[in-house]
Amino acid sequence: MIQRRFPRLKDLAPLMRFKRFEPNAKKRRLEKALTIYDLREIAKRRTPQAPFDYTDGGAEKELSLSRARRAFENIEFHPNILRDVSKVNTSSLVLGGPSAFPLSIAPTGFTRMMHTEGELAGATAAADFGIPFTLSTMGTASIEQVAAVQPLGRRWFQLYLWTDREQSLELIHRARDSGYDTLFVTVDVPVAGARLRDKRNGMSIPPALTMKTITNAIPRPEWWFNFITTPPLEFASLNNWGGTVGELIDKMFDPTVTFDDLKWIRSEWPGKLVIKGVQSVEDAVALTKYGVDGIVLSNHGGRQLDRAPIPFHLLPEVNREVGKDVELMIDTGIMSGADVVAAVAMGAKSTMIGRAYLYGLMAGGHSGVVRSLEILTGEITRTMQLLGVADLSELKPNHVTQLQDLVPITR
Repeated sequence: MIQRRFPRLKDLAPLMRFKRFEPNAKKRRLEKALTIYDLREIAKRRTPQAPFDYTDGGAEKELSLSRARRAFENIEFHPNILRDVSKVNTSSLVLGGPSAFPLSIAPTGFTRMMHTEGELAGATAAADFGIPFTLSTMGTASIEQVAAVQPLGRRWFQLYLWTDREQSLELIHRARDSGYDTLFVTVDVPVAGARLRDKRNGMSIPPALTMKTITNAIPRPEWWFNFITTPPLEFASLNNWGGTVGELIDKMFDPTVTFDDLKWIRSEWPGKLVIKGVQSVEDAVALTKYGVDGIVLSNHGGRQLDRAPIPFHLLPEVNREVGKDVELMIDTGIMSGADVVAAVAMGAKSTMIGRAYLYGLMAGGHSGVVRSLEILTGEITRTMQLLGVADLSELKPNHVTQLQDLVPITR
């Protein structure tokens, strides 16, 4: 029989503890975000459709992006037990310098369109977390501005080779003189991918005020207030442009770039040189002959060739072929710290995040980027502890099984 009695106030008092009200609306909404997908939902509510879709979307049917994300979901971890994981070392040397986590912020273009704080928010947050920040050729903060706001942080610069080689050379020298230690050359954009969301939204740089955009702006007044009361969008490496992003890429970038151009870049750049956008084992092997220090397996976040190879699936074989000769990195599809841990276990020295940080930026500027990095670094640490791994160097392929999905019938 259950014994019952009248509740006494002294028994109820410990149960009646109400959470203290947080008056800061931004802080309230960011605290509710427990995953990168939560930040994405906040970003979607607070950002006009065209900038959000530019960030969120991919090429054509967006199969490359969805497959890359599914590849990380289709893994099985194999934890070790009875290991001391009270302290976990997540740091390592990446491209000759320290990184507190196997994580870096990837180069993203037009970033102040997502939020007015743009690259400066990303650069300062990255420095706070001890990870590198990569500035894009198509960034909306200059090489010198980023260097000024994070003088102690690691800075990388991403280069698109222009048809005008003198302009490319000027960017290389500016990055060198501003203390950027690594140059990333992106090689998977000979022409623009078919980014259909941008075409349907009439995406232009800067965003055009049409009836559609005005209607879309009504529930998002903060974004538009910031947009019209801050300096006009200025790009680090190009003049004003009134067309679509795809038209800009078609006009600006050089489809004649070959391996021979890497010799010229290597002769002009004194720091570490990394090639971003590698999508085959054969090309990875070929690059080892050109004095490169690193390779990023990437399909450009699914924004170029749809149905492109999945970088995470390529990683084990590329690591076997060239892992001793160059440092391997990976991007595309990373949405959690568990994805990062899996990539390191399969041979990546580090990883790069684009959308995962931009969702935070759109959700809350610098504070949102900090929240995205808090989520990811917390997940990295916890996943390592649950795997029984106390140091990144202990992560091995036997910690991960890539479950079969999209298995090739032909090679």
